[in-house]
Amino acid sequence: MLPAHFYAESRVLIVAGKGGVGKSTAAATLARSASRAGLRSLLVRLAPGGPVAGLFAGPEPDLDGVVLRPATATEGEVQGRLVTPDHALAEYLADNGLSRITRRLVRAGAIDVVTTAAPGIRDLLVLGRVKAMEIARAADVIVLDAPAAGHAIEFLQSPTGLRAAVGSGPIASQADGVLEMLADGSRCRVVLVALAEETPVTEVVETAFALEDELGVHLGPVLVNAVLDAPVGLDVDPSSIGAGLDAGLDPGALDALRAAAAFRLERVARQRVQLERLASLLPLDRIELPWLPTIDPGPAELERLADAIDAGLGALHVSEAM
Repeated sequence: MLPAHFYAESRVLIVAGKGGVGKSTAAATLARSASRAGLRSLLVRLAPGGPVAGLFAGPEPDLDGVVLRPATATEGEVQGRLVTPDHALAEYLADNGLSRITRRLVRAGAIDVVTTAAPGIRDLLVLGRVKAMEIARAADVIVLDAPAAGHAIEFLQSPTGLRAAVGSGPIASQADGVLEMLADGSRCRVVLVALAEETPVTEVVETAFALEDELGVHLGPVLVNAVLDAPVGLDVDPSSIGAGLDAGLDPGALDALRAAAAFRLERVARQRVQLERLASLLPLDRIELPWLPTIDPGPAELERLADAIDAGLGALHVSEAM
């Protein structure tokens, strides 16, 4: 499947995963991959900070939106935007001709009171803002960096709970609109992110079935982050490579090389066990993203990850929606 075809299947990609699995990096990579396919992409963040500014070597996404990567003759623009519940409420009221009320709430410091008035209202406001962006075609592809997996289910359940509690009115209408978007695979899909480790694999499997069974959302391929490879020759004893290497190293250095090689091979083997476990438990294709030897990834690392996304999408032949 060509990356452009994958991104044409759904206008909104909601990226979720357990904390610490590289969810925000994966979301940024999807936005970059879409732009490399010639599409305008919008990366939506729910909180400031994270790796986005470093990955694009650009500004931090803010409430007004910033250009993370400009368009070129062959690539689409990547925008970044911060969406908070307070700002989402203000924009919702303004869109509905209630700017005066918004100004009064801001002056009175009551915005936060309104957004916490009912359980789930903050999440609904954010999802409603994303829905408004999707309807307005703010970008060809909107990538939402959602809360960590534990909260992702509650986040996506918010319109269902509020709709059941409210009979009619603007909140009910907003919930209905969000539910329509979440249930329509041509508009929205959820992409889960995991590591090739036991706990993240278990959690991503549980999250996937909960999202499908309880919410009926459509799921894309699972992104497995930080997958190690085993370089060719790593299983060869360094002392057997030749006199050129052996003669220049003392026994302690050779032992250190052997230990490092054994550690890497063991990690690769353990990851493979978890990748096979994921494949057996979850009927979704997966895309593996490489482990990067840095704690501060930048544009070069982003391009390498986007290469992996593009290659993984190229190996897909059918729609990934469950």
